[in-house]
Amino acid sequence: MGEAKVAIVVDSTAYIPEELVKQYNMHVIPLHVNWAGKSLRDNVDIKPDEFYKKLVEAKELPTTSQPSAGEFYDFYSELAQTADQIISLHISSELSGTVASAHAAAKLMDDFPVEIVDSYSTSMGLGFMAMAAARALEQGADYKEAANVARSIIPGMNVVFAVDTLEFLHRGGRIGGAQRFFGSMLSIKPLLQLDDGRIEALEKVRTKRKAVQRLLEIGAESAANAGKVYAAVAHAASHAEAESLAAQVKDQLQPAELYVVELSPVIGTHTGPGALGLAWYTEP
Repeated sequence: MGEAKVAIVVDSTAYIPEELVKQYNMHVIPLHVNWAGKSLRDNVDIKPDEFYKKLVEAKELPTTSQPSAGEFYDFYSELAQTADQIISLHISSELSGTVASAHAAAKLMDDFPVEIVDSYSTSMGLGFMAMAAARALEQGADYKEAANVARSIIPGMNVVFAVDTLEFLHRGGRIGGAQRFFGSMLSIKPLLQLDDGRIEALEKVRTKRKAVQRLLEIGAESAANAGKVYAAVAHAASHAEAESLAAQVKDQLQPAELYVVELSPVIGTHTGPGALGLAWYTEP
């Protein structure tokens, strides 16, 4: 018996840098952006640059949807031609029906082993979990053990972000506990976090600069007495701000790994342009 070949599946909200997707034999299933009567595959049929330009001028906002159980089934069936097992890690079930579609498809796969992980996160929160699973496999873990390594990160994963306006989250129905900030003052820059997979209000600040400063402070406090820190800066059409924040994260959190990633259209639909976030977790 040779070593079991494990395929890792993530959805298009994971933002793992392309070279690492290849390195770790990962496969990306896209969510959908529904706009002007078309269903577009996230980051495939529509890319961030074009998307954010259109979003600013759009009269009608796009909506988003998860891959169907049928799409997942086709995706898994294709991988099952060459893999022995699948680990499938996805955006929080509190934000999307993606995990439910994955479970429905896995049931149709007869006896083929599919291990599904609800990340209770998204963006590089999800990305880091998938990378941890991939590294566990490299070190000899089986597919169930590797999935559990990913799950073990969930309690310590932090995703904090600032948006220019709550309008997009509100209109997309993903506002969650941040609702209490909505409409209170148009001049505030809300600082939000993912908490148990839901978007919750963290605090409100008056300027974007102050919001970014708080992102850093919260990250630095959390990482102060930690061992290894893994961090990523995510942004929606804010390249310069993201690079500037990343330089400060590098300086203050001294992460073992640091990535700068752009939010894909599916997440950008809900954050709007100008969003800036920080994802991090620590290892003892």
